[in-house]
Amino acid sequence: MSPGTQGTSLLASGVCDTMAQALGEDLVQPCELQDDSSSLGSDSELSGPDPYRQADRYGFIGGSSAEPGPGHPPADLIRQREMKWVEMTSHWEKTMSRRYKKIKMQCRKGIPSALRARCWPLLCGAHVCQKNNPGTYQKLAEAPGDPQWMETIGRDLHRQFPLHEMFVSPQGHGQQGLLEVLKAYTLYRPEQGYCQAQGPVAAVLLMHLPPEEAFWCLVQICEVYLPGYYGPHMEAVRLDAEVFMALLRRLLPRVHKHLQQVGVGPLLYLPEWFLCLFARSLPFPTVLRVWDAFLSEGVKVLFRVGLTLVRLALGATEQRLACPGLLETLSALRAIPPAQLQEEVFMPQVHSVALSEQDLQREIKAQLAQLPPPRPQARLAGAQAIFEAQQLAGTQGAARPEVPRIVVQPPEEPRPPRRKPQTRGKTFHGLLTRSRGPPIESPTRSHRSSTSFLDTRF
Repeated sequence: MSPGTQGTSLLASGVCDTMAQALGEDLVQPCELQDDSSSLGSDSELSGPDPYRQADRYGFIGGSSAEPGPGHPPADLIRQREMKWVEMTSHWEKTMSRRYKKIKMQCRKGIPSALRARCWPLLCGAHVCQKNNPGTYQKLAEAPGDPQWMETIGRDLHRQFPLHEMFVSPQGHGQQGLLEVLKAYTLYRPEQGYCQAQGPVAAVLLMHLPPEEAFWCLVQICEVYLPGYYGPHMEAVRLDAEVFMALLRRLLPRVHKHLQQVGVGPLLYLPEWFLCLFARSLPFPTVLRVWDAFLSEGVKVLFRVGLTLVRLALGATEQRLACPGLLETLSALRAIPPAQLQEEVFMPQVHSVALSEQDLQREIKAQLAQLPPPRPQARLAGAQAIFEAQQLAGTQGAARPEVPRIVVQPPEEPRPPRRKPQTRGKTFHGLLTRSRGPPIESPTRSHRSSTSFLDTRF
């Protein structure tokens, strides 16, 4: 192994270890922990009537979101938003081409729950991938998976939202669908394999979509929105960690100074946030709102959410004084009061962060120049860029219609411009007699009547 390869492997291993600590669990678990569903009760108890089972409106057993909160929009406003989304998705290409700003603003307000299954594949371009690859997912789902990845995936299944009614039973359609989707991705991209953080991402997708659509959405997230996040080197995670610290230094200088003083680097908390798309760090209604904006505007939303969380945890002087060391600072980043993370309070703060796409790309370019190889590939900035790229690819890939042959006759040689004779103060008769060439014969008898005209001065 070359020194460069060895250094890259050690760095990737360090990132994986840091991610494992951030996720609160090891990447490799003993076999006896593979199935602990007995602590959750039998499937009949969890699926039976009250008082054994009480799920909120998102499907979480014992959750606190059974009823909309006080800041939740009223029912008539939700119906108006649903009608707007139905209209936009009915003419999706036209809307994306001419009215993307309206889509972005509606995503910031939140996609209605009843229409996320329709909107998420359209926003991320998964519907085009599924259309262009008919039968691909069925072949991947039926094929046997790599035993190494299948064992690792199997150990992680019961950890993905264990209190959600879809995933409480090992033999239920939730865990089996999750196994199928993650296995299909390892076969679709064997050079990348499986990353533990893909589990919660795929689980959230399966809560809203059938397995095939969830698979193509996962492909778009891993390869278009966040390329280099879930591969063996995780080079994009390292890059975004440096970018995040640079943005902290510019936007929250006092917080940045405190984090440097106590030794809290971005890899101690950022992987859990970005790799899982905040699925394990925020209340679930807020997670859905973050995903709505992320699928519309791209990775810029993740940076805005992360900056907002750091400001809420350490923005005040009293908060920083209460965190004199590393452990206290990390605890503060993970213990933000839930009232401050509710969607109607949290999301306006996220969208007000002074971070534009141009600012982000400028900082990425500056940090990329200092990053050792391997370097992550470029990513597209949200739904509009993905739509334009897919439209361009469809135009180039389509068969070109036969263009009729048009025969054009060559133009005639241009004649030299005719000079207007200088007749001021001269007679036509004298001008004709002094011109070059053979002498002009005198007019015939029939034209002698015009001689007086030729002698006339002008």
